[in-house]
Amino acid sequence: MKRPPPPETFLPLKPHWFHVLLSLADQEQHGYGIMLEVLDRTGGKVRLWPATLYGTLKRLIDENLIEESDERPALDDARRRYYRLTRFGRRVLAAESARLEDLVRVIHAKRGIPERKAES
Repeated sequence: MKRPPPPETFLPLKPHWFHVLLSLADQEQHGYGIMLEVLDRTGGKVRLWPATLYGTLKRLIDENLIEESDERPALDDARRRYYRLTRFGRRVLAAESARLEDLVRVIHAKRGIPERKAES
């Protein structure tokens, strides 16, 4: 089996890749669920249109960052495909999150803005 490249080779992630990976960080979801979660989480600022979303899902699968899940809720439409992060996808998401956190620290330092405490 071919060894995956270092997660850092994917950085910086394309914004829509980041949003899809983040949507799958805590649960498996189908495409429409991902679309709604991103829209809600960003207050409507990021909208993944179907062509963009499904093209992104295909590319993320091709890069082994996500995979289709075999599990699905009992009372669900059989046509829906559910997706989940791969172990490698989690590593890439963690690397991108750390990169963004470092960037925010630099921004705060440059502007003299005190860092906000993480919300729980």
